[in-house]
Amino acid sequence: MRVGILTGGGDCPGLNAAIRAVVKRGTAEHGMSIVGFRNGWEGVINGDAVPLTRDDVSGILVHGGTMLGTARCHPHKVEGGLDAVHQTFEDEKLDALICIGGDGTLKAASKVHKSGVPVIGIPKTIDNDVVGTDSSIGFDTAVSIATEAIDRLHSTAESHNRVMVVELMGRHCGWIAVTAGIAGGADIILAPESPFDIEAIGKKIRHRHRYKNFSIVAVAEGAIPAEGSDWDADDTLDSKGNPIAGQVGAQVTRAIERVTGFPTRLTTLGYVQRGGVPTAADRLLATRFGVAAIDAAAGKEFGTFTALRGERIEMLEFSEMAGKTKYVPEELLRTAWGL
Repeated sequence: MRVGILTGGGDCPGLNAAIRAVVKRGTAEHGMSIVGFRNGWEGVINGDAVPLTRDDVSGILVHGGTMLGTARCHPHKVEGGLDAVHQTFEDEKLDALICIGGDGTLKAASKVHKSGVPVIGIPKTIDNDVVGTDSSIGFDTAVSIATEAIDRLHSTAESHNRVMVVELMGRHCGWIAVTAGIAGGADIILAPESPFDIEAIGKKIRHRHRYKNFSIVAVAEGAIPAEGSDWDADDTLDSKGNPIAGQVGAQVTRAIERVTGFPTRLTTLGYVQRGGVPTAADRLLATRFGVAAIDAAAGKEFGTFTALRGERIEMLEFSEMAGKTKYVPEELLRTAWGL
């Protein structure tokens, strides 16, 4: 059996661990040949392939990013893209494709599978927004980095009697902001799922400063104000309607200083959150996903993706996640606001 593998969308820690698992398990356990495609679906469209052996993946477990490279490319949105994928699949004499990606890349994988190519997906995204799986590759590392940043901001905030705002990734979901904010002891946590009232935030901060001289505010880049707020949302969005990194944090910072009178400063973590060495949890999850995916390929369980459900790894159909988003649950949002 000959299996192709690609990584698509944004990079994140743990991708190399998944590639390693697919190659080692596929070659040793199933006697397969593994072919890697450079730069995601773009590489499949262009036929940019390289054979992968156990020697090629030796030592990559601890490396961040992806040895195969990545790109934001969806075959069904490229003219002739699906036909090119089919041609590459035939030229490389493949029996299956394993696609590692977030919601957009896996949605593309679902489209490719429906067009007749046997595909299996592995979810990776620091945003943790893929429906069906409790966690995705990269999320734990991103939360660990964000939590450490919040921990470090406490000392500066307290030393200078300031409000410190930290903007974290999360365009449509607040998983990083909420979980890292709780773990790091942030006093205010703002997520896209729960529109905020800047006056209520100011009141809470003023009350806190009666007994503490500083506050930490964790803000997801996609956080939005409550309806009727005095807020120019257009300043925070790009031409496609997506949040611009740093803009929401900057507006929140100015607004807090205006309503409280306290000196307020902004830190935007940006791409730092998805770089560097993966945590042990992400290495383990990526390895389990890689093993499950190549085993599923051997069993011809196509049109499925790996999912962590409690303590088990299960294979779910693409229809479980395609076009859907896993938002932060209300219970966790109440926990974040109530501390």
